[in-house]
Amino acid sequence: MVRRVAIVGAGVSGLAAIRCCREDGLEPTCFERSEDIGGLWHYTEHAEEGRASIYRTVFTNSCKEMMCYHDFPFPDDHPNYMHNSKLHEYIWKYAEHFDLLRHIRFKTLVTKIKKSPNFSVMGQWEVVTEKEGKEETEIFDAVMICSGHHVYPNLPIADFPGIQKFKGRYFHSREYKEPEKFRGKKVLVVGLGNSGSDIAVELSTVASQVYLSSRSGSWVMSRVWEHGYPWDMVIVTRFRTWLGNILPRALSDWLYVRSMSWPFKHENFGLMPVNRTVRKEPVFNDDLPSRIACGVVKVKPNVKEFRETSVLFQDGTVQEDVDVVIFATGYSYAYPFMEDESIIKSRNNEVTLYKGIIPPQLEKPTMAVIGLVQSFGSIIPTSELQCRWAVKVFQGLCRLPTISKMMDDIDEKAGKKLKWYGSSNTLQMDYITYMDELAVPLGVKPSLLKLLLTDPRLALEVFFGPCTPYQFRLTGPGKWSGARTAILTQWDRTLGATRTRVAPATPQTFPILAMLKVLFLPLLLVAVLAALYW
Repeated sequence: MVRRVAIVGAGVSGLAAIRCCREDGLEPTCFERSEDIGGLWHYTEHAEEGRASIYRTVFTNSCKEMMCYHDFPFPDDHPNYMHNSKLHEYIWKYAEHFDLLRHIRFKTLVTKIKKSPNFSVMGQWEVVTEKEGKEETEIFDAVMICSGHHVYPNLPIADFPGIQKFKGRYFHSREYKEPEKFRGKKVLVVGLGNSGSDIAVELSTVASQVYLSSRSGSWVMSRVWEHGYPWDMVIVTRFRTWLGNILPRALSDWLYVRSMSWPFKHENFGLMPVNRTVRKEPVFNDDLPSRIACGVVKVKPNVKEFRETSVLFQDGTVQEDVDVVIFATGYSYAYPFMEDESIIKSRNNEVTLYKGIIPPQLEKPTMAVIGLVQSFGSIIPTSELQCRWAVKVFQGLCRLPTISKMMDDIDEKAGKKLKWYGSSNTLQMDYITYMDELAVPLGVKPSLLKLLLTDPRLALEVFFGPCTPYQFRLTGPGKWSGARTAILTQWDRTLGATRTRVAPATPQTFPILAMLKVLFLPLLLVAVLAALYW
């Protein structure tokens, strides 16, 4: 019988874990090594060991309607995309609203987690913590690891010959905080990800020249999408997911490339991915193309060799007099507090988790890893649904298949990831598909058939509109009475954040989307009925 649950980390996933444990009558204890909540979104002036670190000007890549907790919308006056300090305020409001702080032990480091002697019978864990030099060991019925995956920097020095000879300064992007100290310098940023792009753009305002090195290129998306709407409210919809699943691969690839190429031709800016149809996570940056066009950022291929003051690139070009190199080369996944790390990294030293959450080889499913996923969707609603599912697993209300079937499911998903994302061990997955996979056994996936028969207006918004987190509180356990209203008013809050001046409306165009909805309604009903009864 699971009662006491240990939670590692009080970031956005850890807070969701506390809330979900309380919703189901469990007793959570959260261990947080710092003095504040928010994890990655708790900005500090200096990078701290064992904690995620962000730079001063970080903004969210998901808009407020898509990244909130399922039943806790952002305040109406918040912008669609928020500075990290604004998001941290929201996180605090959430914690206070649901009275989560009393379950957190601050300045407490988890040093060891190991199976208790009676694990095969009870599934309990020994959790060793340290606070102010004092060590304490407690027994818990279950553990939820919410420590995130932006803590341990990946600095692949062996991949960059000659870096030891380089006389300039080099460091990982987690140490970067603000641009002023790089004024007048020539800076090379290695890595065309979100951090690398952000840092390159920011440095271009003060540095004499910024070079951005990319091994394989990337799609670059703007937060502001078609007609000025937030990108994720336009793209992350059930309709688009359904369409992508039924279309032939060639047509799906063509539509994907066309969508990604909408703002500008990536090949004209040296950004085009080597494999353009692979759905690896795009870069979100509104200013990078402009900075490239202005010449203050120059995109370069992968580094072949570092020299004392220069850099040789794979295309044979050499850049002289480089002062600073910033490696925006991502992070590795490490769990130093696990006495047996193979519980999580059970195969080829790679993370192996059923549904991306449960270690499949455990005799008792009483450990969950939360937030170790990436998708087009925000981590906040994703981790909350993971927590809701994990708690039900702990309680035996969501039954797991056999170990062999769980491993088969993991292998099948690895094959799909290789096909769609170009890597089998990536953390990426399709957001809506993954969320529904967790929602179905919980009974919280919205039923389109039922909505079509009882609330057609809501059904159309759920299917054609953005898949906002409120959809997973419409029905079933944890149902929220405000979910329907939140969904039907989500565009009002989105537009209200930008329409701060009354402006004349543009002439009305032919309402093609409205016509599509009307024409598609009977087809949708038939498709749902066929799926249910065929």
